[in-house]
Amino acid sequence: MKHTALITGASSGIGRELARIHAACGRDAILVARREDRLEALADELRREHGVESVVLACDLADPAARRSLIETVLGRKIAIEYLINNAGFGGHGPFAKRPWESDHAMIQVNVLAVAELTRAFLPAMLERGAGRILHVASTAGFLPGPLQATYYASKAYVVSFGQAVAEEIRGSGVTITTLCPGFTETEFVEKADLTDLRMLDGRTGPGPRPVAEHGYRAMERGRTLTIHGLGNRVLIEGATRLLPRNVLLPLSHLSMKKKSDG
Repeated sequence: MKHTALITGASSGIGRELARIHAACGRDAILVARREDRLEALADELRREHGVESVVLACDLADPAARRSLIETVLGRKIAIEYLINNAGFGGHGPFAKRPWESDHAMIQVNVLAVAELTRAFLPAMLERGAGRILHVASTAGFLPGPLQATYYASKAYVVSFGQAVAEEIRGSGVTITTLCPGFTETEFVEKADLTDLRMLDGRTGPGPRPVAEHGYRAMERGRTLTIHGLGNRVLIEGATRLLPRNVLLPLSHLSMKKKSDG
């Protein structure tokens, strides 16, 4: 395999578009997600349209044993991972004290531990080669607390901090780490995270996954450490969240996370 990327969450949304962009560059990929049928369909598409090799490895990243098996399989096949794209992630809505702990625990496993574990597994070989690209897909949620999505926002704050810190540690090595922070994007995420009735989304439309993926892939290729997709998102993060005191920002964030049906 050549110029191989390991892409998590490749079965839909931003991850699927990142796989398509990578393949259009004539590069091979290992496609990772739970839904094997979708991965197989994507692999067939990439082979047919771009002539690249795609390996499908179905994996539930919420399961530590499955993550270890994934890493051992890739290392056992002696596939050089030149690109690591940590895209998999999910959210959920509701007061932390009332949400099922199993759901939030799984969210931490996927959004936090899988990102750290896969980076730790494949970064050393990149450093030895003096070349490699890592892309973490975080969120603008990583820049502020999110009442009613407490675990999700905190998990993305970890990714934002982790990505920048390790990028600085390896500066000048030939390996770069880019953290992409999209805002609201039109994907399956909203429905799966039970966010369809949120006040903050009332009347809003977001970009589809393609422009977000293109933005992130370009930033990764250029070796940028942190990139926020969308002018409005950059203004929000770089302006409002820095200027507003926390005792003002937190109630506003809480209000925006409430559902319209809650009154």
